[in-house]
Amino acid sequence: MAIEAIDLLNRRLLFVTGKGGVGKTTVAAGLGLLAAERGLRTLVCEVDAKGGLADFFEAPTTDFTPREVQPRLFAMSMDTEESLKEYLSLQLKIPLIARVGPLARTFDFIATAAPGVKEILTVGKLCWEVRERHYDLVVVDAVASGHIVGQLAAPQGINELVQVGLVRNQTGWMIDILRDPTQTGVVIVSAPEEMPVNETIELAARIDAETDVDLAAVVVNRVLPELFSRAEEEVFERLREPDRVATLSRVVDGDVGPVLDGAELAVTLRRTRAGHLTTLRERLPDDLAMLYLPYQFARTQGMRATRRIAESLGEELGF
Repeated sequence: MAIEAIDLLNRRLLFVTGKGGVGKTTVAAGLGLLAAERGLRTLVCEVDAKGGLADFFEAPTTDFTPREVQPRLFAMSMDTEESLKEYLSLQLKIPLIARVGPLARTFDFIATAAPGVKEILTVGKLCWEVRERHYDLVVVDAVASGHIVGQLAAPQGINELVQVGLVRNQTGWMIDILRDPTQTGVVIVSAPEEMPVNETIELAARIDAETDVDLAAVVVNRVLPELFSRAEEEVFERLREPDRVATLSRVVDGDVGPVLDGAELAVTLRRTRAGHLTTLRERLPDDLAMLYLPYQFARTQGMRATRRIAESLGEELGF
């Protein structure tokens, strides 16, 4: 189901999430590259700061300072202490110093006692980049599906706890950006397997029930191509008869059994995954866009693989 490009890349802030291992960072990197190559000044931010994002662009390890890794494409990694320092400098006019020191330790204590504070520094930094219009699009390689709801809901939660003052004023404009579907959306990355599909369905329901952020799309990664028609499958079945396997092996001077086993496995995997895709489509809202990315048969990640993902996303978006 292709969707108009305006529904995705014309937003200002996209949170990309999903179950660990489904290709969340891959999709975030691909979206960032696609946007940049479409002429948008784009920032991709890695929230968990594991350093994996840089590999997709064959760039040095990212940090809190955005670095241009491709034309019009910038990458960074979130650092809550650096975000705090930036916030204090911008909002309270406290000069930037090498370390916040005692103030940072006080912040750690408060953040532990009051859940949501660290989330505010993460979400707030991203929303601030949107508000200041430093970039046309901010793509967030967000936390995994088990934590994204709490992160998205943090500004509203703190806003309800704090009735007056600077904190409430700050969370107010964040909420305005997050709840505006023309600016902000969540992209869930899934895979055509039982656990990712179930988690995607559950996460979609939680985003709807517990946040005011729009679910923009579901990207199904690693979709296997349909290699054989039904008629061809029947031919392979007949070829698997022992006497025919023996005849073919003599003709090609080699064992054809593994080749036929591979063909059968490809068919089985395709059929099984097709069933999971059907379940996903049936249990998600009818008007929710679903994008399908083909399985990338590559051992390493890098610009070549990222560009293939970007091209596949572009095709799904109708470019």
